[in-house]
Amino acid sequence: MHEIDNEHFYNEVGKVNGWDFSNVKCQSEGIEWDFYEEVTKRCKSSDILLDIGTGGGENILKIATFFFLIVGIDLSSEMVEKARINRQNTDVKNVRFFQMSSQGLQFPTDFFDIISCCHAPFAPNEIAKVLKKEGVFLTQQVSEGDKINLKRAFGRGQAFQEKDGMLKEKYVQELRKAGFSNVQSFEYDATEYYQEPEDLLFLLTHTPIIPNFGEGKEDFKILHRFMENNQTEKGIRTNSKRFMIMAEK
Repeated sequence: MHEIDNEHFYNEVGKVNGWDFSNVKCQSEGIEWDFYEEVTKRCKSSDILLDIGTGGGENILKIATFFFLIVGIDLSSEMVEKARINRQNTDVKNVRFFQMSSQGLQFPTDFFDIISCCHAPFAPNEIAKVLKKEGVFLTQQVSEGDKINLKRAFGRGQAFQEKDGMLKEKYVQELRKAGFSNVQSFEYDATEYYQEPEDLLFLLTHTPIIPNFGEGKEDFKILHRFMENNQTEKGIRTNSKRFMIMAEK
């Protein structure tokens, strides 16, 4: 999908539920880290965090006590509005949300101690501009091999038929070119079991894994066949493949 299509898609998701999948019943095996836990491991209570692609803000609201200040940005105005509503429903006072593109960060130079980015695009040069010297950048992204059996069933999908690992290598090289040192990457390929058909359906209708899901005449027939072929005692089986990059400025 092009950037403008992504903006429209995430605006529509934001109207419904922000980026909250907490009600989806899914059991995972083989997850090797919790991204925002990794972020908090590298912070001090005096630090200022920038979270890029913050969605409904659910993740950073949970870790607010670890930081002096957190700023969450998202390209989608609907997501930002949802995040502000979510903040109002808590007693968190040190989190701010703004609509902003990651391609043009409107903050002072060398302002943030830590920058996080989970499942959102980012520009390494922009990260380097607003991150303090010796600051840390962490990102988790979806690998090309994610939900591979689902994409094969539909014959299309996000990054379908792209070589697995290309995005990770691209980001690693771009971060090094932007002046980052000690760039490390990690990955895992976990097994997921969606408990009920509606759980998997919610995923497909609220993410771009299968672009334009539901618009094709055969989509629901394919999904039904996929669920039959991948039903196990634990649930409907697929995979979650992720990579994480940590880089120091």
